Amino acid sequence: MLEKEVKAVHLPESIDLTEEDVLEAMKEIPGYIDITPRDFKEIYSLAYIQALSRLWREITAARIMTRDVVVVSEEAPLAEVAAVMGKHGVSGVPVVDKDGRVTGIISEKDFLTGMGVTGLQNFMTLVANCLATKGCVALPIKKQFARDIMISPPITVASDTSMQEIAVLFTSRNINRVPVVDVEGKIIGIVTRADLLQATCLGERP
Repeated sequence: MLEKEVKAVHLPESIDLTEEDVLEAMKEIPGYIDITPRDFKEIYSLAYIQALSRLWREITAARIMTRDVVVVSEEAPLAEVAAVMGKHGVSGVPVVDKDGRVTGIISEKDFLTGMGVTGLQNFMTLVANCLATKGCVALPIKKQFARDIMISPPITVASDTSMQEIAVLFTSRNINRVPVVDVEGKIIGIVTRADLLQATCLGERP
């Protein structure tokens, strides 16, 4: 399954191939290998995919996560949460308690749900709801706080979680971001789908 995912993305311009990568790639070619340019190209391509798959297993959250994380407190009014998300241009934020432990996640979808937007949850559906009602659709959550609409308990990962594990988590749990926490549950970073894509296409960030 991972090999299919790897083939579907752009490969980085440079990647360190190991002898093991080449050997694993050669195992993918059945029968006797007559080294022609076509054979070598096939071996190189398979080795490239093998190397990228290896990196997905070896590169951890600690090496690709964003460390400067935008968070909100459990007691933050939703107007403040929305303002923070808008200011920083993010579609979701971790919610932390007074000790800095992650207790939940809030995304744009949670705001839409709180405002009664059902079915296809997007901005235009919200506009349609606004035009179809006499009052403001945000009134039901106007006096609420982050703790009232956050998804809890949150899905989190440790700093040594691999890119491959995170990618599987994103797919299986249908999420776009995951906080990285220490042993006490305190936030130390966040990994988004964009971080995975950047690490895959451009190589890991320094």
